[in-house]
Amino acid sequence: MPISSRSRRASVLAATAVVVLIATGCSGGGRGDQGEDRPDDLAAQKPAWADCPAPDTAEGGGAAPAPLPDGTAWQCATLKAPLDYAKPDGDTLDLALIRAKAKGSGDRIGSLVFNFGGPGGSGVTGLPSFGKDYERLRARYDLVSFDPRGVGRSEGVRCEDDKRLDAYYAQDATPDDAAEEKALTDGLKQYADACEKNSGKQLPHVGTTNAARDMDLMRRVLGDDKLYYFGISYGTELGGVYAHLFPKNVGRALFDAVVDPTNDAAQGALGQAKGFQLALDNFAQDCVRRGDRCRLPGTSTAEIEDFVTGLLGRLDAKPVKGIGDRELTQTQATNGIAQTLYSKEYWPLLEQGLDEADGGNGALLLALSDSMNGRGEDGKYSNIQAANAAINCADSKDRYTLEQTKERLPEFRAASKVFGDFLGWGLMGCGEWPVPGAWQHPDVSAPGAAPILVVGNTGDPATPYEGAKKMADALGAGVGVELTFKGQGHGAYNSGDRCVQGAVDAYLLEGKVPAANTVCP
Repeated sequence: MPISSRSRRASVLAATAVVVLIATGCSGGGRGDQGEDRPDDLAAQKPAWADCPAPDTAEGGGAAPAPLPDGTAWQCATLKAPLDYAKPDGDTLDLALIRAKAKGSGDRIGSLVFNFGGPGGSGVTGLPSFGKDYERLRARYDLVSFDPRGVGRSEGVRCEDDKRLDAYYAQDATPDDAAEEKALTDGLKQYADACEKNSGKQLPHVGTTNAARDMDLMRRVLGDDKLYYFGISYGTELGGVYAHLFPKNVGRALFDAVVDPTNDAAQGALGQAKGFQLALDNFAQDCVRRGDRCRLPGTSTAEIEDFVTGLLGRLDAKPVKGIGDRELTQTQATNGIAQTLYSKEYWPLLEQGLDEADGGNGALLLALSDSMNGRGEDGKYSNIQAANAAINCADSKDRYTLEQTKERLPEFRAASKVFGDFLGWGLMGCGEWPVPGAWQHPDVSAPGAAPILVVGNTGDPATPYEGAKKMADALGAGVGVELTFKGQGHGAYNSGDRCVQGAVDAYLLEGKVPAANTVCP
């Protein structure tokens, strides 16, 4: 039932409630520049690096990561961090880490820490998945990532069981009458209650502020004087919060697919509605350009999008066959569509999925929706959406009621006839949450920090391009340096564009900061 907001390949329209929130940080707090809220005994711990096990269910399952092309093995370890940084001598939690050591030792700079977004995405599974994309950076860095607190193996938040999650993600996320409204609000309440029952001790402590503090503890444990960082999507917000808390500890930091830190939940959701609509427009234009080679009916962008909205309307009234005994609902179809808009490479899947669903076969769109929601072929769910909800709701103060949500729907519908309703109803995502949020939007001002490279993609659906300038400005003069990529999809570096990759590599490997407002290609 929500549509999610800050992820890279983690989730977007997962179910209308967990959706949209563009917030961060759990337990508030001021600057931590000198490391005063991290006990020295934890900073002195030595991770016991060893061969990585296969990912557990919370991380998405699968096989243990294969070595990199040169034979370098992935190593895993755990790091102990305070559960509550206000009580540094209290309970601790274990954070799961992964690394691939640098190719050589002579020119090694340190560790380059990755966060791939979400919130809720596992870095322990994400980094090996994309590891080949970052081989050039391993010339001078150990590549490191982690499961943030509440994610995957880092004492992952647990909410509903798999059977209930199937029903939760299938239910109508855009109610049309009072009965459907009650079903939606009841579902949100049941989900929040399950999260509190199964993970209540963790929920107050999983916000972005604490994750940023964890990264500074990680920096110290890894033996680096500065944090070298590669943040994608929500990872840019996490990086911004880190820079605000620890500006003097920033080394070289790249923000790619940039979250707008000035937005509250509604503004972020509205921007995303426009971003996904833009991406769908671009897909439809490509379909029109290809003429008879496109399977979808219509000779104009408007006609193709009318076909999409018509299909979703029919699915609202009558789902079609999906996978096994599961049907494809309107909500799951919208999730599947959103999944394919993260990258232009997925457009053929979108075309195929829409065509097949129109003919009564919803298997492909349902499989894409399952991927968004963290459901494996075995029916087991990772905790990506549970963590997404927990982090978003620990971060955002917004608690929209049913009536407040309905008042905002017209502007969402005006922004996108395909995604507006879903993202609008998603404002209710934290309405029943048992833990209060930290702020309306994060503070990322970082006076005195080293230059941070901020890369925005003009065709990004999930983190609209305008957010890059907002982030660069909010970081402060002399800190945020914006680079523009004129492309499609979520993010820029992994697009393969040589201009972007050349600028980023020169910055991270040699410290060469590109001129502000550089444009690629």
